[in-house]
Amino acid sequence: MYKLVIIDDEPAVRGGLGKFVDWSEYGIVLAGTADDGDTGLALIERVKPDIVLTDVMMPAMDGIRMSRDVRERFPETKIVFISGHNDAGYLRSALQIHAADYIFKPVKRTELRKVIEAIVQDLHAKEKERQLLKEMQIKLSQSMPLLREKFLMSLIQDGIADAEGVQEKAAFLNLNLPLDMPYLVLAITIDDLEEAYGGRSERDKQLLAYSLLNIVQELIDRYLPGYAFENRAAEYVALLVLDERLEDPEATLLALAGAIRDNLRRWLKIGVTIGVGERAEHLGLLPASYRHAREAADQKWYMGKNQVITMDSLETGTADPIRFDSRQSERLVSALKSGEKHRLETELEEVFEPLAPIRKEGFKYVRHAGLQMIALAGRLLLELNLLNREKEELEARALDRLMKLETMAELKSFVSDYLYGICCWIQEKRSGRSSNVIEQTQKFIDENYAKNVSIADIAASVYLSQTYVSLLFKQETGETIYEYLMKVRIEKAKELLRDPRIKFYEVCELVGYTDPSYFGKLFKKMTGLTLSAYRNQQ
Repeated sequence: MYKLVIIDDEPAVRGGLGKFVDWSEYGIVLAGTADDGDTGLALIERVKPDIVLTDVMMPAMDGIRMSRDVRERFPETKIVFISGHNDAGYLRSALQIHAADYIFKPVKRTELRKVIEAIVQDLHAKEKERQLLKEMQIKLSQSMPLLREKFLMSLIQDGIADAEGVQEKAAFLNLNLPLDMPYLVLAITIDDLEEAYGGRSERDKQLLAYSLLNIVQELIDRYLPGYAFENRAAEYVALLVLDERLEDPEATLLALAGAIRDNLRRWLKIGVTIGVGERAEHLGLLPASYRHAREAADQKWYMGKNQVITMDSLETGTADPIRFDSRQSERLVSALKSGEKHRLETELEEVFEPLAPIRKEGFKYVRHAGLQMIALAGRLLLELNLLNREKEELEARALDRLMKLETMAELKSFVSDYLYGICCWIQEKRSGRSSNVIEQTQKFIDENYAKNVSIADIAASVYLSQTYVSLLFKQETGETIYEYLMKVRIEKAKELLRDPRIKFYEVCELVGYTDPSYFGKLFKKMTGLTLSAYRNQQ
């Protein structure tokens, strides 16, 4: 409801105006009346009306003088003058204080209603405008983090073209970024991205990013002035203002980077590699510091994960591209055909060793060589007429997995295991040893089912790699090693259950399981009966 006050020195006029119009029809409530400018001004200060109907000529303080005070203190209040004097001077005064309207006595109902309708319409428009402005301010406030992030991203990527404009925008975003102070950038990249993000919903990914930024910002606030923001997927940036009063800036930076790495591992269970950029003497040189930080972080392919890497810790290395050439291909094929693991490892070392010192784009060369070697193994199987559907699927999975590896050590180990598995498989097929390997594997399981045996134990018993023995067993028997082990254990459990003196938990332990609850569920899944139901049937 809008509030209205009526000010007139004639009681009859005040009473008449109060009843002359059904004010509620316009959403207006009469908040009070006064008989003079002095008392009217006090009333206005108390109730803060939206509309004032006031006489012009009054004793102690006239309506013009009172309205000047009202306009100064309450500029949004609508003032309508009512006067019995058709005088040009009064009209000019009313215009000077921007009165909403001027009505002559005797007041006509139609004229008053018309004036009030116009005022109410204007009040509605102003209220709508204020509401819209309020909503825009709320939206701006909600968008502020995104605007800050966008602005900071532009600083590290594009630098500054207009120093004055940058300072103005930074002030608007409530960012303290002095133009002539030295800066430094940290590039924080998430290790094992597939493991960190795999299986997470989009909501959980956003929650992870939010939590990570909170931890990083809290740590920055402890050490140095600066800001943390997400630059792109799985890469976060710390933009730091270097305080010249620090006794040992380098030690402070490394302590901050180490704290970020350790706290993210502790609280979020994720590993990160942090690249430390070089010092930028002023805000305009931030892109160079960021570029150095990115290059340092990218060296985890060689330096390893979960590291803090500085530019001065890196050697330059050769910039010449090193390829996996035809001579190396021929020697690798020969090693695969030979079935000699030591010879294969030697050939792989000769491929990977020259690639290790390459810093710029080094991992690209290593990955390319790995892809070529896996494809080479596939072509060899095709030539030997050993390439079946299962091997094609294995190769496709290997190529996909290789593209997700992040360090040279991981890639080298993966390619080595894969090729050795292919090497052994070729030899098995040629020598007809497959059935013998399967028999030895099954015998080992039959004799050791009660122990906590692993694939590594089983592979070691037949002198083969885990990958290869698993693949061979599945191919020859149609079931995995774990499926066979579980089947053996369940059959042995059936035998033990026939003896009522053996308790259920003892049966569980005697067949190699440690959790009776899990064993009971597994037994029911495999046999369709609970342990007690099976025993009762015997």
